[in-house]
Amino acid sequence: MKPLAGKVCLVAGASRGLGRGIARALGEAGATVIVTGRSSEAGPRTDQRSETFEDTAREVELAGGKGHPYRCDHTQEREVDALVSWSLRRFGRLDCVVDAVWGGNEGYDGERYPDGSSFGTPFWRRPVARLGESFESGVYAQLLLARAVAPAMVQMRQGLIVTVSFDTSAYLGDVFYDLAKAAMNRLTLAMATELKPFGVTALGLSPGHVLTERVRDAGMADETTETPLYAGRAVAALAADADVIRHGGQVLRVADLARAYAFTDRDGTQPARFTIPS
Repeated sequence: MKPLAGKVCLVAGASRGLGRGIARALGEAGATVIVTGRSSEAGPRTDQRSETFEDTAREVELAGGKGHPYRCDHTQEREVDALVSWSLRRFGRLDCVVDAVWGGNEGYDGERYPDGSSFGTPFWRRPVARLGESFESGVYAQLLLARAVAPAMVQMRQGLIVTVSFDTSAYLGDVFYDLAKAAMNRLTLAMATELKPFGVTALGLSPGHVLTERVRDAGMADETTETPLYAGRAVAALAADADVIRHGGQVLRVADLARAYAFTDRDGTQPARFTIPS
C-alpha cells in the first residue's frame, strides 16, 4: 500500500513550479490529487507560458496517483468557494490542502519586473503597486483557500493545510517579497492556533532555491539547489504522519524534513538548507 492511498489532496497553484512538484509527489504516494491553476489548455495562460494544470494532472496519473484538473483563480472568493464545494461533493472529503499560489513574480524576465524594477531594488525606488500584487497572490489567496476548506476539516476533526512560503527569520532580500512571506507565515501561525483544538493542522513549508520552469527559462538553473519534487516529497511525508499536528504553526524547511523523514530529491540526494545570501 502506498502511504497516501485513499487520501484526497488539493494542490492550489499547480500549473507549474512547486505546485506541480508537490502534486506529482502526492501522486507518487498514491493520493487522489485535485490540481488547480489559471493556465489551462482551453483558455488563457499566465505570462503566455506553455505549462497547464491539465499537464500536472497527467503527471499525477503517471506517478501512480489519480489526477483531477480544475480551473480556479485563487484571488477570487467565489471561484475558491466553488472549487471547495465541488471537491467535497465529488470526493466527500479533503485530507490535505496545499497552497502553492504565488503571482508575485508574474512578468519578471529574470532581470526586471514590468514596472522596470528588479528583485532587491531599494524600497524607496520601488512602485508601491507591486506590494498589493504580492499580497493578493500570497496572503489573500492563502486566507481565501484556508477559510473555504476549514469548515469541512473542523467537522471531520482532522486535516492538513500546507502553505508554501519561505522562512523569514532573516531578511529575504526584497522588501515586497519579504513582507508578503512574513504575512503568510503569521497567518499560518494564527490558523494553526485556531484550528488545533479541532485536530486540524496548519503549517508552512520553506523550500530552497528551486529549479522551476521560470527559473530555468531565466537562465538561473545553475544557481538552484533542488527540484520541485523535493518539496513535494516533504508534503507527502507530512500528510502521511499521524502526529503531524506537532508541527502546527511552524514554517518547516524542506531540507530538515528530508533528514527527519528520510526522503530524497529526484536525483537521490538530500540538498542542504538554503539561505538567501546577504
